[in-house]
Amino acid sequence: MSYLMEDSSRERIRGVTYWIAYGKVTRMPDAAHLKVDGGIPNQLARVTDAAIALERDGYDGGWTAETSHDPFLPLLLAAEHTSRLELGTNIAVAFARNPMIVANTAWDLQAFSRGRFILGLGTQIQPHIEKRFSMPWSHPARRMREFVAALHAIWSAWKDGTKLRFEGDFYTHKIMTPMFTPEPQPYSVPKVFIAAVGEAMTEMCGEVADGHLGHPMVSKRYLDEVTVPALERGLQRAGRRRSDFEVSGEVLIATGENEDELAAATAAVRKQIAFYGSTPAYRRVLDVHGWGDLQTELHRLSLAGEWDAMASLIDDEMLAAFAVVGPVTGVATALKDRCHGAVDRVLPIFMNASQPCITAVLKEFRE
Repeated sequence: MSYLMEDSSRERIRGVTYWIAYGKVTRMPDAAHLKVDGGIPNQLARVTDAAIALERDGYDGGWTAETSHDPFLPLLLAAEHTSRLELGTNIAVAFARNPMIVANTAWDLQAFSRGRFILGLGTQIQPHIEKRFSMPWSHPARRMREFVAALHAIWSAWKDGTKLRFEGDFYTHKIMTPMFTPEPQPYSVPKVFIAAVGEAMTEMCGEVADGHLGHPMVSKRYLDEVTVPALERGLQRAGRRRSDFEVSGEVLIATGENEDELAAATAAVRKQIAFYGSTPAYRRVLDVHGWGDLQTELHRLSLAGEWDAMASLIDDEMLAAFAVVGPVTGVATALKDRCHGAVDRVLPIFMNASQPCITAVLKEFRE
């Protein structure tokens, strides 16, 4: 189970199984340093209020996602109206762009935010890159490694005056004149985080990136048995220290102030897990638990639009593996335990939760 701990009780509310931990709970020795992040909406009209609220409520970072809107533009508004909050993309699709365009945007956001910007990159999947973005797809891990190397070559040319002479298998950048060189800035180049699930991409992330972006469809077991060892291999290959690297996780949370709210949130989480589980990219996560065959059935049902039937296949054991589920009291402890020993910063995803619920959980989390 994702957070079934020693001396815990198992109860049921209206068919919802959840676990409340008490007694001998393994506490993170550095729990006070675990960063908590929130989401920043991509709709520009909503950004300012959301960013101000995140900073006011004590969040450490705010992330945008590349879905129906550009992920970079909202962060300009967020930077203007905050002073402490770290701001990043989770994710921007790397292969929909080229390193020069991304380097320029990231440089400007880093300067405007006074050093608070994190460039979070992901590959997306082949059909989207080729059929939605009309861009080439090949060797994603190698291409992403080169993308990051190209970014640093470009930033070095701008910051240190290094001659730009980058020639790779996928990207070439060999022209940089004063007209196209941005003004100097006093901040370091942006940190680069990479989203990764598979071992090859994760190991490469540990080797060349500043941080790893996790996915909600990653269990604690997969994190401990696959993700962290792969990151450590990459870090070791590059001669880097774990303390210089950040692991970011996203965790689905179903909670509520009463039975009805908890039941509704749990149903929403089951649907979300089923949706992710239908994607072939996450079969490797299910395989770790012996649930690989379920991916085939979920995919079949998704093609038929049978979303409710998909959710019914997510049993209590799977729910516990991929989400924190339970009443408000106890959720914070369960979330800390899930992050213990692996995650440096977490983005809790509260499904259908009221603001009082979220506030109560985060208050307990900080205590």
